[in-house]
Amino acid sequence: MYMAGMNVLLTGATGGIGQALAAALAAENARLTLTGRRKEGLQSIADGLGARIAVADLADREDVARLAAHCGDTDILVANAALPASGDLLDYSEDQLDRALDVNLRAPVELIRQLAPHMVARGRGHIVLVGSISGKVATRSSCLYNATKFGLRGFGLALRQDLAPRGVGVSLVQPGFVRDAGMFAATGAATPSGIRTVTPAQVANGVVRAVRRDLCEVNVAPVELKLLSAVAGQFPRFAERVQARMASVDETMRQMVTAQRDRR
Repeated sequence: MYMAGMNVLLTGATGGIGQALAAALAAENARLTLTGRRKEGLQSIADGLGARIAVADLADREDVARLAAHCGDTDILVANAALPASGDLLDYSEDQLDRALDVNLRAPVELIRQLAPHMVARGRGHIVLVGSISGKVATRSSCLYNATKFGLRGFGLALRQDLAPRGVGVSLVQPGFVRDAGMFAATGAATPSGIRTVTPAQVANGVVRAVRRDLCEVNVAPVELKLLSAVAGQFPRFAERVQARMASVDETMRQMVTAQRDRR
């Protein structure tokens, strides 16, 4: 599906990866609507791209409903917004737990529930769920984040089968470790030694390819991480043992959990 002239809704537009996505989607001549919680940040990005904005907090269910009603003409939804949701589950309050589940999983599901019928009625549309390799491989100090991304992946793969006969495509785009933006740039944590990274532009390119070619699953990661994630998905106990030997991963996660605590 080509995006020129299509109404595209991008969630999580003010994050580093979100900004790269916004630029890539605008370059496709889409009619772009950017959404996020902070009006000032959204407006500064939108002004440079000729995009519209729609301020919404995806942890607020009324905001999600208003966003869906406001953007009922959406042809392409790129569900990118997510909270880090890192750390030990036992350290979370009930409100923090609800917020993580709402933003990372419930909000995209609810937006699709409300927007997809309009796509079906028009006989065209595409949905991109920006997940993570963490939706394929479980890691220490990430159980809640893993839960949302595993859930998003299962939802997307099944939804694709449901909507394909009705003219609506569904794609999963799953980045590995991203440099220059996202969790490493935001927290100052070093990437684990020996693990290669990808750029926000590569993630954005993966989204564009997914829409154009109606791809099922795009893993934006170095080939070795793609292979490791495939193996780990089949043999989780093996993956657990490998990760236990990687001290650099433990140190990276410790730094990120500390830095992300106030974003719950």
